[in-house]
Formats: sequence, C-alpha cells, structure tokens
Amino acid sequence: MVTPLSKESSDRPVPPAPWRYSAVWDRTEGLIADARHAVRTLLAQAGHRPDQRSSQDAQLVVSELVTNAVRHAPGPGALLLEVTPDGAELRITVRDSSPDPPRLQSPDPRRVGGHGLRLITRLCDRLYTVDPGTGKQVVAHLRLYRSAD
Repeated sequence: MVTPLSKESSDRPVPPAPWRYSAVWDRTEGLIADARHAVRTLLAQAGHRPDQRSSQDAQLVVSELVTNAVRHAPGPGALLLEVTPDGAELRITVRDSSPDPPRLQSPDPRRVGGHGLRLITRLCDRLYTVDPGTGKQVVAHLRLYRSAD
C-alpha cells in the first residue's frame, strides 16, 4: 500500500539544524590535537574565526575535558560538539568509561596539574555530569560571542 505524502507537511518550515561533530576513540595518539582542530573547524563553519576568544576558549575547554577523560578513564571515549543554529552556544559532551565524576580541586599555585576543571568552570555557563549507566558524560555549555571586526 502506498500512502501519498501530505501537502501540509511540505509547507512547514524546517527549523535550522545545529552544527555537529562527533568522534569516538580507543587510542590516545594525537587525540587532543584532533579534538582542538575539530572544535576550531566546527566553530569556523558557524561563523566564529579561530582567532576570536570564543573559539580559543572552546578549544581550551575541549582540550581539558578530553585530556581528563584520557588521563582518568581506561578504555574508549567519545566527543560530541553541537553549536546551536544561531551560533550562540556550544555544547561539549565527553563520554568516558569511568563512573567517577570530575572533582574540583582546591587552588594550589604550587601544584602541577589539577587546574583544568577550575578553568572550565570559569569559562562555561554550565557544567554537569550525566550517568548513562556505564561510565559518565561530562557536559559543558559555552556561550559563544562574536567579536567586532
């Protein structure tokens, strides 16, 4: 049986889709550089030049989240980047195999390392962890500003 398409459905405007990038990994070689390149490229497609602060902040947040996943969780991981259709917000989701949520360490200028999560919380509007049943997802929302040319 063939059901004809309704004329009504074709007249409805299609909402703009967000820009997206996703990747999974089971290796770590070159991963952080690839993640920074991916967010830089995605944001350029959404109208944010790589030399703009929003793009640079996004690269830092992605780099820190992916580094933490690789450093603290064995096994495979995943990265999902989503820019809203208006180009005003980036949602970064990093999935890893560890159920342990990230821990914000107390500030210690003498300590090497352990400062990335504090930077992320200062740059992002929201940061939270989701329990998908195995491992975790760390989700960060970063507002994207357009610089005046």
